[in-house]
Amino acid sequence: MALELEGTLRQKLGVQSGTSARGQWAKQEFILEFPDGNFTAQACFTAWGQDKVAELDKYQVGDKIKVSFNLKAREYNGRWYNDLQIWRLAPAGAAAPAPSSPAQTSPSFPAQTGNPAPAAPTYEAPAPTLDDMPGDDTEDLPF
Repeated sequence: MALELEGTLRQKLGVQSGTSARGQWAKQEFILEFPDGNFTAQACFTAWGQDKVAELDKYQVGDKIKVSFNLKAREYNGRWYNDLQIWRLAPAGAAAPAPSSPAQTSPSFPAQTGNPAPAAPTYEAPAPTLDDMPGDDTEDLPF
């Protein structure tokens, strides 16, 4: 599953590296703060491989970035762990590169021209009063 998220780089954790049967490996985790409704949320992402760690090194804490990532989960000793593995980092607001093959193209939508649509007006209803409550005034029950 491929996802994208824009937010602020809040923290970079230390680079971890080692040697496996396949050779050298490196990974670095970082914390991204992003808007979630009226609040902000944070998520820990993993940059796997020397190239991704070097790509993350281009950004500093406080930079606005766009993260493309895959969501994966694994089970260990009866517990499940989620892993957010990045596959691309870009400055926030940067346009994504065009797909390289026809198999990767997404459905096309009509291009928007002219001015964007105006924001919908917001209406505020008055707070209800006791006169607005339904029911018979002779009952003692609140429902």
